[in-house]
Amino acid sequence: MTARVEKRGFAKRPADPEQWIKTAESSPRASEATAYTARLTIDVTPELRGRIKIAAFGRGVTVADMLRELLTREFPPNPGDPE
Repeated sequence: MTARVEKRGFAKRPADPEQWIKTAESSPRASEATAYTARLTIDVTPELRGRIKIAAFGRGVTVADMLRELLTREFPPNPGDPE
């Protein structure tokens, strides 16, 4: 028998999670407000997803930009929080 070679999978955990989370994205859409982004996944019904997409299209913005603005408005930074 041959020795089993450990394959590095795409979902392998990083050695340093804090550094991995804070790795800057190279996207040209990166916000000027922050050099780092984090992905947030939520489950919504197909009907709600459709309404969100239609609203964003009607406003001439992307769904991501519209939801970022909504979340920023709904959850403003606390004065005592570190930036």
